[in-house]
Amino acid sequence: MQDFSNYTAEDYIKLYDKSLDELIEISSEITRKNFTNIVEACSIISAKTGECSENCKYCSQSKHNHAQIECHPLLDVETVKKAAQSARDNGASCFGIVTSGRVPTGKDFEVILEMVKATKSIKGLKCCASLGLLSDEQFKRLKEAGVDRYNHNINTSERHYEFICQTHKFSDRIKTIKKAQEFGIMPCAGVIIGMGETREDRVNMALTLSELGVNSIPINFLNPIKGTPLENYEDTINEEEILKTICIFRIILPKAFLRYAGGRTTRLSKENQEKGIIAGINCIMVGNYLTTLGSTADGDKELLKEINMQMA
Repeated sequence: MQDFSNYTAEDYIKLYDKSLDELIEISSEITRKNFTNIVEACSIISAKTGECSENCKYCSQSKHNHAQIECHPLLDVETVKKAAQSARDNGASCFGIVTSGRVPTGKDFEVILEMVKATKSIKGLKCCASLGLLSDEQFKRLKEAGVDRYNHNINTSERHYEFICQTHKFSDRIKTIKKAQEFGIMPCAGVIIGMGETREDRVNMALTLSELGVNSIPINFLNPIKGTPLENYEDTINEEEILKTICIFRIILPKAFLRYAGGRTTRLSKENQEKGIIAGINCIMVGNYLTTLGSTADGDKELLKEINMQMA
């Protein structure tokens, strides 16, 4: 097997010039070396939706944008626990509690801590939270409540970040990921592909995650939503480019769990979803996303069965 550990960013960018079949052959060999045919399943709930103060251009929940979505305040603990139990019954081994906004405060944060405890009470289910730019004290309490992972995506490269969001900086996201690590919480930090970034940007995203030591990486594909500044970005990346990017992420991050996340059912055909798993995806998000529809657990189990893989 070829050793890519001494490659530079420029070397990784040149890999895009290889044929898709050749790249999949390389990345799938790396995947087989480091993982079995078991694919982890996770699920999320939008515990609070809409009215977000941040101006991320891709997001339907930002109050700066004009997407028509159904907003709701923080859900109650019992509703979240029922959703977590349903996720576990459908095969998920990790359940994510996601809230819109820069950071939860006051009573909302206290309720979220109870949501974490309720999720952790379900046998065999890990708890992930995605709550924004938390303080040290909030991370401390979240860890005490039992959270296993903290999701905070870098979304894009440092160079491209200013184009995507202006209400906070790329460095704020890096700082939050490092804080989670400091408090003994595994970071789950991913990207969104197809927001006008270059191949160099994509390679730099993967290298940033590698340098941070992130081992759980959701790979989202932009699902352009009407009413957001990126609503017309559907043609900025094709399926072959998406698959090549998955391959290169696997090459740069040989032992990381790469997760199919938002956009995979709308941006990839069933055949290419299967190719992505063969190439290196070893976790999938089942069920719906935050404001868009996803896939069913049964459908994903059938998809995996066709390529001799199975859900954990």
